[in-house]
Amino acid sequence: MGFVKVVKTKAYYMRYQVKFRRRREGKTDYAQRRGLVFQDKNKYNAKKYRMVARISNKYVTCQIVYSTMTGDLVLESAHSSELPKYGVKVGLANYAACYCTGLLLARRVLTKLKLADAYAGNSDEIDGTYYEVEENEEGARPFRCYLDIGLARTSTGARIWGCLKGGADGGLAIPYSENRFPGYDPETKEVDVETHKKYIFGEHVSEYMETLEEADQTAFNKQFSGFLKAGITADNMTAMYENAHKKIRADPARAKKEKKEYNTVVKGRRQRLSRQQRQDRVKQKMAAFERKLAAEE
Repeated sequence: MGFVKVVKTKAYYMRYQVKFRRRREGKTDYAQRRGLVFQDKNKYNAKKYRMVARISNKYVTCQIVYSTMTGDLVLESAHSSELPKYGVKVGLANYAACYCTGLLLARRVLTKLKLADAYAGNSDEIDGTYYEVEENEEGARPFRCYLDIGLARTSTGARIWGCLKGGADGGLAIPYSENRFPGYDPETKEVDVETHKKYIFGEHVSEYMETLEEADQTAFNKQFSGFLKAGITADNMTAMYENAHKKIRADPARAKKEKKEYNTVVKGRRQRLSRQQRQDRVKQKMAAFERKLAAEE
């Protein structure tokens, strides 16, 4: 068969509908968003909360967000740049940092809603096992939200699941399963909790540090220069994350910044006059002009 030119008729262009702007930009998966945002009509104005997790090249951001007709609103947020306050000064985008950020968000939002004492989360030994918050017989129910990962790949062992695990261990009621956590075996359909625990406490990084140091000292000094400068080695990395988890639970509050006063007065610029002052200025000019004319006559 020869070449056939596809001719798009006038009817095609008349019926063509432009996609949403954020879809054209490749920023939003609207099929996913539709399922996360839609709320049952019989729940009226009950908010449907999402735990939004985003990972950049250097940092991790976790937020509790709900949608309204006018746009999304953020209830609470946590950023991995806050982790140096808790002793984690480097590696702010790895799996362990994702876990810490999710844990920080969970404790912060529950403290804000006065549910921190009622739902302490997994305060026992963190060993990578499945944890689900249980509803108390009396008092408020646990805070429920749904994971929103955006356009991130949902591959097994992805860092995004660290945010989920941190939020769940922190006391948030997030529905999830273990079949994408690090250490999951698709044949046995079980999770190796020891492997998952290694990722939570950064032991996979410390193992790589030891391997690279033995193989290539120059590459090790270059790649882990920030760790060495902060005094973090393969031996004390696990203790660093253990202490960070304790400090986050003890004080999840955001550090208050001092309000800076900026000098907005520009040298040589006249102060803005009010309407009355401008009118008086015109009258003064007119009076001065009349006096000048009278003097000349």
